[in-house]
Amino acid sequence: MEKLEEKIAHLERVVDDLSGVVARQAEDITVLKRRVEMLMQREAERETDQGSHIFTGQERPPHY
Repeated sequence: MEKLEEKIAHLERVVDDLSGVVARQAEDITVLKRRVEMLMQREAERETDQGSHIFTGQERPPHY
């Protein structure tokens, strides 16, 4: 009986430790998702700004 109690105590400690790890990972994932969204929005804005220029024929395109 004592051996089972030891195993249960050990398993409870492991479960608590893993729960903490999962909680921290969830926070990290939330932060990373927010950063990716910001980067994607910034890139979309940058692409929009670059694509808004219309060449009139009097100027050289950027690849010259």
